[in-house]
Amino acid sequence: MDTISTIPVNIATPVNLRSLDPKDFVPIYEKPKPVQKADRIQTVDMIRGFALLGILLMNIPVFGIDWSMFRAILEGSKTNPDYITLATIFTFFDGTMRGLFSMLFGAGMVLFTLNKKDSPTGVTVSDFYYRRLLWLVLFGVINAYVFLWQGDILFYYGIIGMVLYPFRNTKPKWLLVIGFSLLTIGTLKQISWYGETREKRAAYKEAIAAEKAKKPLTDKQKEAKGAWLEIEKNQKPDPEITQTNIRKMHGDYGTVFAHLLPRNSDNETWGVYHGLYDMAGMMFLGMALLFLGFFSNKLSTNTYSLSLLFGYGLGIPIGWIFFSRGIANTNFTAYVDAFRVPHWALYDVRRVLLCLGHASLLMLIYRSRIVPWLMKGLSNVGQMAFTNYLMQSIICSFFFFGYGLDNYNNLRFYQLYYVVGAVWIFQLIFSAIWLQFFRFGPFEWLWRSVTYWKAQPMRIRQNV
Repeated sequence: MDTISTIPVNIATPVNLRSLDPKDFVPIYEKPKPVQKADRIQTVDMIRGFALLGILLMNIPVFGIDWSMFRAILEGSKTNPDYITLATIFTFFDGTMRGLFSMLFGAGMVLFTLNKKDSPTGVTVSDFYYRRLLWLVLFGVINAYVFLWQGDILFYYGIIGMVLYPFRNTKPKWLLVIGFSLLTIGTLKQISWYGETREKRAAYKEAIAAEKAKKPLTDKQKEAKGAWLEIEKNQKPDPEITQTNIRKMHGDYGTVFAHLLPRNSDNETWGVYHGLYDMAGMMFLGMALLFLGFFSNKLSTNTYSLSLLFGYGLGIPIGWIFFSRGIANTNFTAYVDAFRVPHWALYDVRRVLLCLGHASLLMLIYRSRIVPWLMKGLSNVGQMAFTNYLMQSIICSFFFFGYGLDNYNNLRFYQLYYVVGAVWIFQLIFSAIWLQFFRFGPFEWLWRSVTYWKAQPMRIRQNV
């Protein structure tokens, strides 16, 4: 992400300035260009790097196993390492890494636009901004249809990010209102869907009661019965579909591509519609938190400590309830009969709290200087987040899919996280070495070059 040169950014210790305000960003005109390395906000890169690595915690099962494995794990022993791993991941990290990444995307949008000014020759900041996002959409298409990652978020970010530009100078309090409003709408939509599901369940029970009473079913009751039976069927893995999926994922590139094509197409369409509330909501919160100084190390240590206690103190218990009572409940029919409101209504509440907790913990560790090498490593990964995100798709698809090392569905669930650890180590080392010689990651360089429609200087020795 690009940053600005109009605020103090070499922040190694707390400073007195407590917040940023849009009016503070008034740069004189100069030809738009990518941010210089010395002008980056290290803590923004650090949190982004943490989120980027954390995203793989949630993505690795989609790369590596058929979804039917989840049900087998949840119905098995709770002392099994697979179950313990699943419970830990969902309690602490589910949705939070993508949430942080979305927040930092919103913050990056602000930093990209506010260090630039419209050109007197006619090229505007909006030209560069929307050109940048249109290229991001294309990169998302490549990630989904060439690298074959069915969980791509670049496509969504490129489209949803276009909504943010008119709000770049909005005051933080209104950005918070917009962000929380979008998340609330998304939650209400989920509750509404669940309410419709309960109505279908009630209609089914009414039809069954009529059958038991030897009454002829009306067409509406027959339809209701069939609809609920279809819902129940879809809650359980179909052995034939499972075997077909596993067989095709072990195939060559053409086979895997054809198998994932309809799934990826559906995901892109669904994600844009629902992501408007999920991702955009977190993006607006990220914009507000940047202006408030949260991501740029401008708040007091007490503030970060309270944010940590508040975020984890509420977020972790809610996360456990969300998992143990919601995700881990494999009897959907009994669940619908038992609960008027679904546990996943807590999803965004838990996610925002844990995002604040994760980010606050990182800020406190950064200030403590306990492990400066790790904070620097995360910062390197965050500076190359675009490259590292696409690299995860390339590495994992090659490791698991049939046209590569062909390990799909061959590992236990907990063993997938050995792969995650290996990828993390590689990306921490690769990012550190690469940035010793180059200003950008390779995909960052490409993205910036097509955004400004000019090849950017790559090697560090080319810096002026």
